[in-house]
Amino acid sequence: MPENFFTKMKKETPTRLWINNPTVPEVKLAIDHGAVSCTTNPTYGANMIRRDGEFARAVLRECLKQSDDDTMVADLTQQRLVTRVLAMFRPLYETSKGKDGYVSIQGDPRADTDADHIVAEAYRYPPLGPNFIAKIPATAAGLKAMEVLIADGMQVIATEIFGLSQMIATCEMYRRAAAKGGKRPVFYVTHITGIFDEHLKEYVEKQGIKIAPEVLAVAGATVARRQYRIMKERGYDGILLGGGARGTHHFTDFVGGEIHITINWSTAEEILALNPPVTNRVSIETPREVIAELEQKLPDFRKAWREGELAVEEFAGYGPVQRFRNQFIRGWTQMLDTIKEERSKGTAR
Repeated sequence: MPENFFTKMKKETPTRLWINNPTVPEVKLAIDHGAVSCTTNPTYGANMIRRDGEFARAVLRECLKQSDDDTMVADLTQQRLVTRVLAMFRPLYETSKGKDGYVSIQGDPRADTDADHIVAEAYRYPPLGPNFIAKIPATAAGLKAMEVLIADGMQVIATEIFGLSQMIATCEMYRRAAAKGGKRPVFYVTHITGIFDEHLKEYVEKQGIKIAPEVLAVAGATVARRQYRIMKERGYDGILLGGGARGTHHFTDFVGGEIHITINWSTAEEILALNPPVTNRVSIETPREVIAELEQKLPDFRKAWREGELAVEEFAGYGPVQRFRNQFIRGWTQMLDTIKEERSKGTAR
């Protein structure tokens, strides 16, 4: 393959590409372009019904035969759909000796306030493949669940992180769990940059706040870069994983850092078309006056930017977290609706 932005980036920097919610052809393209791992989320089943309908519906119909519980059918369908992606990334997992090749599964978002449910759900997935990685929200319940799983040696992505307080609480949790269990499993710490920017933009529009678009546009990247710096300064375990991209800059703004970023293939195609230079952007410093304006005008930016602004008990209710979770719940509900539709046809008989 001719050199392109992603292959050049992989050769020249420690920044790595992941692919998010892919179809099988997109997995092949992503791996060809140097992708090292893959994320899926609770919208994956509905996503595949929409984009890979014939195959996904066939999988769903088979899963209908296994349970009368629609929630379990949704989970089984997601497992089956993700299994083929796990198989495609497994050679990379094996050749890298467990450094790369992971594929995540995140369970029923309606139950992510229940730590025991999260733990039980996560233990269902390892038989799918050694390169499975649990993806769990960094909320009070999620942190409690992750501490159990990490102490037991399960690899984990801590997701739905938008603020510094969340990142610090998550990394401190890993330290406790690793010390307790005597194990140091693979660990990724997210910052959901695009969803954060989307949340702030909607707030600005609803409140009629006067702020320059160019100021608003750097909010998510500014918090993510600080998160990255503090992780390095304090020697926290884990690799920063960017997610929730809503524009190409939510990838390119972190090039140069020891950061992994997951994007949809459609965003990857945009980056390939733009073919920007591979330059170090992770070290860019946002001007102090810009940060001051963001803090003054946007309360949720201030909560994300300042250490200690959010208590663990407040993580689940934080605006960007709610926004992201609601998207997952909508996707999961769409999947349940499709299951009801298929049951009504009697397709499981």
